[in-house]
Amino acid sequence: MANRLLGVISALPEEFAHLSDQSGPAHRIGGHSFWRGRIAGREAVFVESGAGKVNAGVATSLLLDRFDCGALMLCGVAGGLDPALGVGDVVIGTHHVQHDYGTHREGYFLTIQPGSRPSRGTDDWKPGYPESETLVARLKEAANGLELEPLPAEIGVGARKPGVHFGTILTGDCFINAEDYRQRLHGEFAAKAVEMEGGAVAQVARRWSIDIPFVNVRCLSDLAGRRSHLDFRAFLPIAAKYASQVAHRLAPAI
Repeated sequence: MANRLLGVISALPEEFAHLSDQSGPAHRIGGHSFWRGRIAGREAVFVESGAGKVNAGVATSLLLDRFDCGALMLCGVAGGLDPALGVGDVVIGTHHVQHDYGTHREGYFLTIQPGSRPSRGTDDWKPGYPESETLVARLKEAANGLELEPLPAEIGVGARKPGVHFGTILTGDCFINAEDYRQRLHGEFAAKAVEMEGGAVAQVARRWSIDIPFVNVRCLSDLAGRRSHLDFRAFLPIAAKYASQVAHRLAPAI
């Protein structure tokens, strides 16, 4: 766990604002800047990947290959899919699925495992990268008793206190800005959140080694509906802050 060098990824600069305890000089590799620092007292290598699966996959590969990281954490914001959740709630991924990899069929889209070849049949089509039960148990123990402060009044969503949840997180190279699509994703995958990087990090980590733990911490900045483009811009800074608080709590347990 803590003796493994931790690679920490965020897609956007706002998501990194509260993560690193301290930072050293940056190293530029493959269009990405990497720097060493600490999170919750643990040595780590940080990288701002940029948005999307390809950016996240490149950054992850470099963390594993050039820096020999033995554990990974992705931290940032996401859109909410589960109607029981609200802005400010934090979701910790237990299963990651790339919802936009698959085959278009008459009247529907069939999601399959990234890298699968449809011409070879359906044996390897079941999508997703589940995290190990051992890792999830450690994370739940670390998060036990964690309380987040109530949302600031200026956010404008009422007096609510965000919670910490575990569940499936979806990934795709598209920003979800449609209520019908949000409902379809939640109904099909029973997922709690959707974002643009986690499934790619999980895929690279699994391809590298089954023994590399990966933790995805996401705070809901919007509810992935028709107003999500407005909510995202308004809630991004505060959502990033909540996600980083949970990330600090979990880092020693990864």
